Amino acid sequence: MAVVNRFADLLPEITRWRRDIHTHPELQFDVERTASLVAAKLKEFGVDEVVESIGRTGVVGIINGRDNGNDKVIGLRADMDALPILEATGLEHASSVEGKMHACGHDGHTAMLLGAARYLCETRNFSGTVAVIFQPAEEGGGGGREMVNDGMMERFGIQQVFGLHNMPGIAVGEFAIRPGPIMAAADLFSVEITGRGGHAAMPHTGADPTIAAAQITLALQSIISRNVDPMESAVISVTSFQTDTDAFNVIPQTVNLKGTVRTLSPDIRDLLEKRMTQVIENTAAAMGTTAKFSYNRNYPVTINAHEQTELAVNVASGVAGRSKVDANTPAVMGAEDFSFMLNARPGAFIFMGNGDTAALHHPEYDFNDDAIPYGCSYWVQLVEQAMPV
Repeated sequence: MAVVNRFADLLPEITRWRRDIHTHPELQFDVERTASLVAAKLKEFGVDEVVESIGRTGVVGIINGRDNGNDKVIGLRADMDALPILEATGLEHASSVEGKMHACGHDGHTAMLLGAARYLCETRNFSGTVAVIFQPAEEGGGGGREMVNDGMMERFGIQQVFGLHNMPGIAVGEFAIRPGPIMAAADLFSVEITGRGGHAAMPHTGADPTIAAAQITLALQSIISRNVDPMESAVISVTSFQTDTDAFNVIPQTVNLKGTVRTLSPDIRDLLEKRMTQVIENTAAAMGTTAKFSYNRNYPVTINAHEQTELAVNVASGVAGRSKVDANTPAVMGAEDFSFMLNARPGAFIFMGNGDTAALHHPEYDFNDDAIPYGCSYWVQLVEQAMPV
């Protein structure tokens, strides 16, 4: 096996789809134009069933293979949403919407799965059923969770599910994956620290919440260094520090902190939430202030099942060659809401090389169209190997 020759013929057309989506970015669940384009293309290809508005604005297409009594159903997922970033690529197909851009390659993911759907409709060289899943709101909205909660897995009988994401820094034509945790849980927290404000020249008359907030920010890092096993991975990042005044000579009444927590295991996740509560409340009290702590468990850990990971490695090796597939890549502390689908069904999430491009979420990033034949080939050969005629 190798890259499917058909995708060399389809590459110009798939590239046009990709660049059209890139030019018209949409955020979170507001992907009506993209979802409509996807649904129209799927119907044009002859997909057996096209269902819209799954998980609010998601689209699912059902493609039946050759009938030999195989009742297996595999889901293939692509995300559709963009990011609230001002594009700085200067490309001809750059975003036409100021302040929005496809800075994570979801335009490429959608176009590749459309290309795979077209090929699968043309050939039907598999036995069973494929559900092509086009998901909204990966970037913070939890669209994967919404599609699962909408009953997608049960409605279409999906038994296993697979995802793919481009990765700058990995060469085009290469893949990376690992069994078990591959991307972190992403939780959000906020802290409201209340003191007793006053004149900045007389701090002894009040209780300064900025000092308490600074101590808390530093103390949170001691959880990582002193409570987490050094062989485990965990991150606590305070990303916002705001007071209720911008005056030079006023000690504020309140300070608000916000941040994120990243973990790769449920036990460490539980530990961090417990210790953060203790550190924040006790540090605030020691400084004569009070703290209101809120912890939101957002995206869970993305965990690859061993059987499906082995299948993904074999398929990627067939597309790119075994030497081009890293089967034990380090886990990434970024998060992915495909995790909700992997919580519902066994499956695997794989990284595909985007070459030497700007990083994901960077204003100069663009999906590398040279990667399209590899992604499309991975999808169709995954189906044909998992459900052979």
